Amino acid sequence: MISTAAGKPYPLGSSIEILQDNSGNKKVGWNFALFSSCAESVKLCLFFDGQELPLEMYQSGAFWHLWVGELPYGTQYGFRITGQDNTLFNPQKLMLDPYAKAVIGKPDLSCIEKQQWFLLNDPRDNAHLAPKGVLVDNQFDWQGDKPLATPWADTIIYELHVKGFTQLRQDLPEAIRGTYAGLAHPTMITYLKELGISAVEILPINYHLDEPHLQEKGLVNYWGYSPLAMFAVETAYWSGQTGTTPLSEFKTMVRALHQAGIEVILDVVFNHSVESEKHFPTFSQRGIDDRAYYWQNAQGEYLNATGCGNTLNLANDITRRWVLDCLIYWVEECHIDGFRFDLATVLGRETPAFNPQARLFAEIAQEPRLQQCKFIAEPWDIGEGGYQVGNFPHYFAEWNDRFRDDLCRFWLRKSGELGGFAQRFAGSSEIYQKEDRKPHHSVNFITAHDGFTLCDLTSYNEKHNLANGEQNRDGRNENYSYNHGIEGVENLPEEVKYQRFLSCGGLLASLLLANGTPMLLAGDEFGHSQKGNNNAYCQDNEITWLNWQKFQPHFVEMTKQLIALRKQIPSLQRDQWWTEENVQWRNAQGQLMSVADWHNPHSKAMQIQLDEDWLLLINAKAELQTFLLPDGKWEVVYSGAFVQMQGNLWAVNDLAFVCCTKKGNDY
Repeated sequence: MISTAAGKPYPLGSSIEILQDNSGNKKVGWNFALFSSCAESVKLCLFFDGQELPLEMYQSGAFWHLWVGELPYGTQYGFRITGQDNTLFNPQKLMLDPYAKAVIGKPDLSCIEKQQWFLLNDPRDNAHLAPKGVLVDNQFDWQGDKPLATPWADTIIYELHVKGFTQLRQDLPEAIRGTYAGLAHPTMITYLKELGISAVEILPINYHLDEPHLQEKGLVNYWGYSPLAMFAVETAYWSGQTGTTPLSEFKTMVRALHQAGIEVILDVVFNHSVESEKHFPTFSQRGIDDRAYYWQNAQGEYLNATGCGNTLNLANDITRRWVLDCLIYWVEECHIDGFRFDLATVLGRETPAFNPQARLFAEIAQEPRLQQCKFIAEPWDIGEGGYQVGNFPHYFAEWNDRFRDDLCRFWLRKSGELGGFAQRFAGSSEIYQKEDRKPHHSVNFITAHDGFTLCDLTSYNEKHNLANGEQNRDGRNENYSYNHGIEGVENLPEEVKYQRFLSCGGLLASLLLANGTPMLLAGDEFGHSQKGNNNAYCQDNEITWLNWQKFQPHFVEMTKQLIALRKQIPSLQRDQWWTEENVQWRNAQGQLMSVADWHNPHSKAMQIQLDEDWLLLINAKAELQTFLLPDGKWEVVYSGAFVQMQGNLWAVNDLAFVCCTKKGNDY
């Protein structure tokens, strides 16, 4: 016989709660709490061996709550909600807890008939098909693990996908390839350490669903930007090994990375949910409190600043509370070091225009449990006023797409914009040098999951996205790429291979030796190609999985050298804006750059002297360049090109990035 009591309206979700009766006896149970401001009644539905037990919940204003005793871990549950407006509520549809710590069930939405089971206007009971929350055991031996708190100046980010990173690693046990356990394997951690990485930024591992339009085509949302349950770990990346759960295996991965000195940053999606448009399948928030969770106009139509059918309303108190509780959960329960926020402009939408002083930003800043976290914004969405690069609060670093575009134009399109190159290389001060911000606020990247890989950036002039089933209309059209005369990566002349190598070297060196926080896309360091697909979000196959069999060691060694160099140059370790005291910008003749030099589109070459003892030679044109070096005896410590030296007169071949140091410098 199950015992019940009123319980408490907070914390929301399911949590272990000990009750004490009048006799002093203590009972261990679970407290369930749900917010629904328009509901007239809510039933907590527990499932045991396929049998459903509905229990009426108590109401305290807009909160519904119930305590239930002696429920075992693994118990499945959901909610049935009744309200006056039958377009918003349907008690025949089981709703998933927005705070569920684990979920079971991924609905089949591959055709209209199957999707109808999840429509609010459908009269049938769908409990046998609906995803359900699961009561989980959070206990875990962290073995003294603590936050690493790596300084931003020492941070080098490596963006990866849990499955794609190890799915094709033949030197790993087959059972753990493509899983949390695979990423935690000593082989992979050793690889990351030898590369010089300080943090992995992991594409979404929250429980997600594949959208109906993808299921109809037999595709999946590989990237995971279709969230259903933001507190729950995605089960598809669990190895299923005996004695583990998806959550425990994920925690083991975090612990192993921390033991190696590598932080874990989660890519999180608080801008939309998988429920998409109003007439689409409903699983959770829309059927619980549609008006609270989603931005809508006066006619009740969804505002779509995300391109995904809906936009979460983070001006609403309960939705903001959900975001904060979720961040705290990942930090406290899973020891996460930071977050990268997808389409982060939505976080500050309040009217719903963007407000850089939005309440959510203030609440995050005031939350003591989040003080040591790294916060990174993707500072745009597709709504009105969505491009907000440089406008996020001071504790946010930001993806800097200006860095990506200007550097690609400089090296691949040979723009000759020396001023633009220098501005980005020095940390984009015109964007970020305000309100005591530092260079680390610019997260510099050339490539990311969204777009071409580095190999494809130098191998394709056009995107090749037909496999996505959208007639090549999807994906970014302007990539500032250059195929060096041949489209693709097969059957290449040696000269084309060499030119591509030089271009990749220039881009990688510019990324890893620039002021700011560098972010490297997994696989770029060894030449991974996605066959020209620049929007491979739905390709869970060998297009996206890193092909370790085509590992190019010369690329890896180049990347290692550049990261090691970065750690030696003082001006790249201080997280300070460069001034005349530590940097001199020189022309090819060794003289300080004049106004005419900066505006000469034909020179495409310059020298950058850092901390007196370090010299970078930049030649971005397709011909030999002669440099007269500043006074001193210089030696090459990194070169992605051929260098011929005669005293301080050096000839450097095309597309070259050369790093030198003064002889006798303790390198």
